[in-house]
Amino acid sequence: MRAIWLREFGGPEVLVPGPAPDRTPGPGQVLIDVAHANITFIETQLRAGRSGPFQVTPPLIPGNGVGGVIAAVGPDVDPALTERRVVSATGGSGGYAQRAVVDASAPFEVPAGLALDDAVALLADGRTATLLVEAAGVRPGDRVLVEAAAGGVGSLLVQLATSAGAQVVGAAGGARKVDLLPGLGADLAVDYRLPGWADQVRHTMGGVDVVFDGVGGPTARTAFELLDPGGRMVSFGLASGEWSPVSAEDAAAWQITLVRSDAPPARMRAYTDQALAGAATGQLRPLIGQRFPLERAADAHAAIEARATVGKTLLDVA
Repeated sequence: MRAIWLREFGGPEVLVPGPAPDRTPGPGQVLIDVAHANITFIETQLRAGRSGPFQVTPPLIPGNGVGGVIAAVGPDVDPALTERRVVSATGGSGGYAQRAVVDASAPFEVPAGLALDDAVALLADGRTATLLVEAAGVRPGDRVLVEAAAGGVGSLLVQLATSAGAQVVGAAGGARKVDLLPGLGADLAVDYRLPGWADQVRHTMGGVDVVFDGVGGPTARTAFELLDPGGRMVSFGLASGEWSPVSAEDAAAWQITLVRSDAPPARMRAYTDQALAGAATGQLRPLIGQRFPLERAADAHAAIEARATVGKTLLDVA
């Protein structure tokens, strides 16, 4: 089968197409014919040899999220699962390939009416955005600032916060990204790379009650200072290359709650189901900004690291 290999840590160029042995499902497993592979920012960090949620050791086929059709099942798995459209995590590796083997309990069936590529785009980002909005307790009338609002998670946060009845400020880097935000539901769209963006938010909104921090660094600090006492801040990303510098002591002094955003595996599965169901009914729309054929995985990683992407980036495999 066709696959992408990571044989050493380094820049995007270390992702090299090459053949790989065909996969066969064992006991308790299913085989997925992959149509699309999901790419996350974390995967670019792992490729570079930085720390992350998975321990990876080259050589390996990277990729932790796929969508496709179950083509075969292990000897003790219900054969009725075959031909079902599914999305699934892979356990940290094996996603950038024509076929993937996962535990039979791992896949989510794609609801009728939801395109497979949209479902793949929601696999990681949908559950994350749903978790964050619930953790922050977004309520009708809240003023919500979403950083990295044109990204995979951020674009969903804008939609979910709007659906919850909040007034939403979308902050993104660059005019191309900012122009997308009103179409997602943002009441105000600002470019956080421009001086005075926080003044624009203050002038229009007076302040904010919730910050979803997907950028980190100085942008996170500026956003934090827009929060009124009693506000909440959730950090979910580091598009700037560094996490938020806001300390617990800073938050206490400003009467701000730094919200934790973790959940047990069963709850994360529920968030994924919720996101897929919302997309199937049209209440949530993933933003697929760019797609690359499998063989160009290196180009996809380079685009993400250059911050030249919007929304979700997918590899088209089939």
